[in-house]
Amino acid sequence: MQNVTVKELIDSGVHFGCPVSRWNPKMRPFIWGRRNLIHIMDLRETLRGLIRAQNFLMHVAADGHQILWVGTKRQVKGVIRNAGERTGMPIVTERWIGGTLTNFSVIRSRLRRLEELEQLDENGAMQELPKKMQSNLRRERKKIERNLSGIREMTSIPGAVVIVDPAREHNAVREARRLGVPLVGILDTDCDPSLVDIVIPGNDDALKSVRVLIESLASAVEEGCQNRKQVAIEGPGKGDQQGGDEPRPTRGNRPPPAGARRRQTVHALPGLPGSATEEEIGVTPEEVASADLPIKRDETPAE
Repeated sequence: MQNVTVKELIDSGVHFGCPVSRWNPKMRPFIWGRRNLIHIMDLRETLRGLIRAQNFLMHVAADGHQILWVGTKRQVKGVIRNAGERTGMPIVTERWIGGTLTNFSVIRSRLRRLEELEQLDENGAMQELPKKMQSNLRRERKKIERNLSGIREMTSIPGAVVIVDPAREHNAVREARRLGVPLVGILDTDCDPSLVDIVIPGNDDALKSVRVLIESLASAVEEGCQNRKQVAIEGPGKGDQQGGDEPRPTRGNRPPPAGARRRQTVHALPGLPGSATEEEIGVTPEEVASADLPIKRDETPAE
């Protein structure tokens, strides 16, 4: 599992937030101070959230569940694609299609349609059709590939969703919350942390910042997949849990009304330890204060 240091976070610009005029007051616990009307995030909270997310995703991958990577910003698409290729997990880098999770059966039917169109093109049957029909079919195939090719290998609802900027990907957040899928989010200071299960406060606009965080999470997923393969080869150990391939229990047969539904806390998620200590995150308040952070400490992040 890849460990990230405070210096790497600073060099990548993870600590830079949004202008103070755009901040979300719910992000106050994750803000260290401000400089030139720009909020600066507390890197201790970033490391703490990163370790929680790594441990959780490693357990999800080890249990055999898929993890969906979501990031449609232009500057982060490449990072999400690399994470998907590296871990063999589904991704969404184009527009989020409504019903990707909540209407998954229809999404799978569109992917089957894509397979039919590819088969027509491969066996030469498309060449026998009128040119106008060929053009329409190729246009349909191109559209499906652009929107759904990233989730082509997703055969069921994922075990977790990793989202860059939940404020932008609000449709994905809404569908995941409706189905009770755990959410791991990289949040800037303009986001609502109550919408995700594991908060990683960080700059979600800069390429270097997103890359260092996503690569750390991808390394944890890789380790979980390797652990699963190792257990499959050697057989379950004495302390290993049985039935890892069985479906996870649902949170209820019917979801309660939206207003009455309370989100599951991060400590209640399966396979996730409690709050990370200063020894676990490898940094103390004094080390953060002595680091070369170009900030002025502000106990009241916004006026």
